[in-house]
Amino acid sequence: MEHESRTETASRAAAPATGRPLRDVRTFWRILLAVITPLPLLAQALYHLLMPGPADGDFAATLDMVAGGQGTVGALQWVGAVFTITLIPATCTVAWVARRGAPRLATAGALLSLLGFLASALMPNDHLIALVTLEEGLDRGAATALDQALWANPVVSAASGLWILGLTIGLALLGAALWRSRVAPAWMGIALMIAGPTHPFIPGQIGSAAGLAVGAVGMAGAGVALLRMRDDEFDLPPGRRSQA
Repeated sequence: MEHESRTETASRAAAPATGRPLRDVRTFWRILLAVITPLPLLAQALYHLLMPGPADGDFAATLDMVAGGQGTVGALQWVGAVFTITLIPATCTVAWVARRGAPRLATAGALLSLLGFLASALMPNDHLIALVTLEEGLDRGAATALDQALWANPVVSAASGLWILGLTIGLALLGAALWRSRVAPAWMGIALMIAGPTHPFIPGQIGSAAGLAVGAVGMAGAGVALLRMRDDEFDLPPGRRSQA
């Protein structure tokens, strides 16, 4: 009797659900991710372009720069939030889209990029620290000492190294995967492949913003691929609600 009960339970578990079909939201996710993919690098391009001036030098120079445009720097923190919020899903989307045509490149690029981008959460935001210091009337000397101590911390130093690795090598590999997979125009994958390792080293605000914009166009290639896909190519359909 016990054996028969176990057999019946196993049979019910293995049988396909035959109840009411669940709502299919694949189109929603496909379009949402297509919209998200260019946003992080585009937001960062605007952040660099609209910043009142370059913060070349130490934290004292950053304080002086922020003091000359507190309103602009404060507004740009919302633009920076768009970059932070959308960077991980956009990176995952590029890897997801390219994974079938270039599985190893997409995997390597995703691992390096996501490792660096997640580690960047440990890095201080000098502009925000300077802005809060000025808005709250905090002691400049104490804020400068805090900023220097944060950047000297070994955890922050390691996070900075991982960030550069993900930004340069990781994005370059994802660009190569997008190009090799042929799911989007080849030039879009090449744009990401080139912009990833080069844009952090382009001098000047305009040059840096232009490099990021090229990278945003490259990441948009994944969005183009998603819009071209049918839902069945994007993901498996939903199951059915099991009947009691």
